[in-house]
Amino acid sequence: MSIKLVAQTRTDLGKGASRRLRHADLVPAIVYGAGKEPVSITFEQKELRKVEVIEAFYSSILDLEIDGTSEQVLLKAIQRHAYKEQIQHLDLLRVDASQKLHTTVPLHFINEDTAEAVKAGGVVSHIANEVEVSCLPAALPSFIEVDLATVELGATVHLSDLVLPEGVESVELSKGSAHDLPVATIAVAKKSAVADEEQEEEAAAE
Repeated sequence: MSIKLVAQTRTDLGKGASRRLRHADLVPAIVYGAGKEPVSITFEQKELRKVEVIEAFYSSILDLEIDGTSEQVLLKAIQRHAYKEQIQHLDLLRVDASQKLHTTVPLHFINEDTAEAVKAGGVVSHIANEVEVSCLPAALPSFIEVDLATVELGATVHLSDLVLPEGVESVELSKGSAHDLPVATIAVAKKSAVADEEQEEEAAAE
């Protein structure tokens, strides 16, 4: 899914200027990276609110148009108001098609309800909801699936168990096997375990 953002450059900088922009329903932002000078820009609050609900906005390459000129960027940071539904600031990183980037992508857990381990009373725990990856921009996935269909009761899914798209590497795994972090577990439900113990005690009493 391609997400396009439209922005305008700004020359009125500083905290006072940022406050004035926000009062006008505009969002200050900065674009940097790729060996170019940082550029201060503004977005319309209402336009950002339309895309902030899309998961891909946070982990995909975005098409950014500034004063009619297009370039590709990646969202690096987003600041929100403490209690208002308002975006305060964006940090956007320019993407060089020939340079690998490090970023996080969300994990999508599939076959959770139909897994045999869950049917047998297991409870799924998501230990991580995203994973840090390294890849060229063209290979960046919007998400990575974690298939729980064949995970056994009591087992843990690690980073090394994930099926990554071609050209995509786990940043943690590249540091060595000691960094093979857990992603999810399917554990025996505590209530089931207690019930089993009670049944065993009753059987022993008889």
